[in-house]
Amino acid sequence: MDKVRKMERVVAMTKFLVDSPHHLFSLSYFSEIFGAAKSTICEDVITIRETLAEFGLGVVETVAGAAGGVRFVPVPSRDATLELLKKLASRLSEPDRIIPGGFLYMSDLLFTPTLMVKVGEIFMSRLAHTIPDHILTVETKGIPLAFMTARAFDIPLVTVRRGSRVTDGTAVSINYVTGSSRRIQTMSLPRRALPAGARVLIIDDFMKAGGTAKGMVDLAREVGAYIVGTGVLVSTAEPVHKLVDDYLSLLILHDIDEHTKVIDIRPVLEAKK
Repeated sequence: MDKVRKMERVVAMTKFLVDSPHHLFSLSYFSEIFGAAKSTICEDVITIRETLAEFGLGVVETVAGAAGGVRFVPVPSRDATLELLKKLASRLSEPDRIIPGGFLYMSDLLFTPTLMVKVGEIFMSRLAHTIPDHILTVETKGIPLAFMTARAFDIPLVTVRRGSRVTDGTAVSINYVTGSSRRIQTMSLPRRALPAGARVLIIDDFMKAGGTAKGMVDLAREVGAYIVGTGVLVSTAEPVHKLVDDYLSLLILHDIDEHTKVIDIRPVLEAKK
């Protein structure tokens, strides 16, 4: 093939890296694609790293050693995170989102890929210290958010079902009590989905009392997995004490007034313990 110019290499490598967050690419991989020496690829990586850092678009890490390489880690700045969460809070404060019974309609936002990619990256950057190797969520509305978080971590997503399926094979099922309505429900998880000793991060769209999250914690433990953290997009201010501890909520829903159509929801940047 014709010699690839530096600008072409930099653009193509950036595309490779940004499209696969946290995925480790060897220098040999890029060297073979572009027909360039590893020293030249290293220079390109420096250019990409400095440019992305200058504009606050993420971090390019270099891992040394025979099994090393280069990877992109999407780390949104605090200002960018707060700006996005304010926009989400504003969208969720629209009066026509109130559903009878005091619920909040969120599905349109949860199923908007560009939004959930960014929220998934926020969860990744805020919960990277938990070092998970699986993301866990419950069907169905939380799946897009959990999937984008799994993408940002470059790890698999496991979905808990409300009831078992024949196609899942042998499954573990538990009954759990919802924290808000105190109803007994069932959730199940295929035994093959999580290996024993797996480090699991729970991601969900909404938390009121924490009953569903507590059910996922108990279910993961039944198959020998270890819960390393919990992240939710929206949690309610009341009850203050949830059924799970040490969770990260990006937005807090303080109040919904069905009569005045006023929704009080605000961003929060600290984990609840």
